[in-house]
Amino acid sequence: MKEAYPVITGADAFLYEGSKVGILLCHGFLGTPQSVEYIGKVFAKQGYTVSAPRLAGHGTHYKDLAHCSFSDWYLSLEKAYLDLKERCERIYVIGQSMGGTLTLDLASHYKDIDGILLINPAIHVPAMSPYQNIPSTKYINESKPDIKNPDVKEITYPKVPAFAYQQLLAYMDVVKKNLSLVKNPILCFQSTIDHVVPPENTDFILQRVQSDIKLKHVLDNSYHVASMDYDNEKIIRKSLQFIQSLSTSNRLNKVNQ
Repeated sequence: MKEAYPVITGADAFLYEGSKVGILLCHGFLGTPQSVEYIGKVFAKQGYTVSAPRLAGHGTHYKDLAHCSFSDWYLSLEKAYLDLKERCERIYVIGQSMGGTLTLDLASHYKDIDGILLINPAIHVPAMSPYQNIPSTKYINESKPDIKNPDVKEITYPKVPAFAYQQLLAYMDVVKKNLSLVKNPILCFQSTIDHVVPPENTDFILQRVQSDIKLKHVLDNSYHVASMDYDNEKIIRKSLQFIQSLSTSNRLNKVNQ
């Protein structure tokens, strides 16, 4: 799709060059790379190559989402993954909310992704179901982002076309049916209080993916957009431990082959 509006200041994609180990970050529905920028900078300081694409229709103007399908969102992430693959030997993908949905879809197609990390991933959100039955051209007013820390401001849209919600609902159904195709190592972060995506989504996903390695960490002091909330340091610490353990395992496997 072609966007009709310029990118909001601070909402653009970013790339930090580093080692041959890449980390791909995917923001959520209505969010932008700004929501994962802090954790991305920390990963970059650890020497990783870090990429965070801006999903189509996001970070510009809410009217752009009226012409954007879930295939456009997936293609945004897939392109960033393939670009990162040109630079790196190993890749880990971290997705938040709908970014987690996209990450699961990507992993179902690319078995060689070394690991996926999901932050409050979305696969079934009953509160959004009524949007399925309203005109797709209608605009829905948005509440403020679900972040516990009152000092944090996320770049997002004040309203959204119902069409975008309808695309998200359809996409979650598609990805849900393909969870058994995901076999990559997986780590999930689950906020105990999430006013957007029911925390049970995380457990549902972990029960259905076919990964040999499945881990979960609970976040007790963050709401939905946890990458920007009080537990972001825990997310960084546990993510690095997960990535480093898998990287070590991969090196040992190569030595023993």
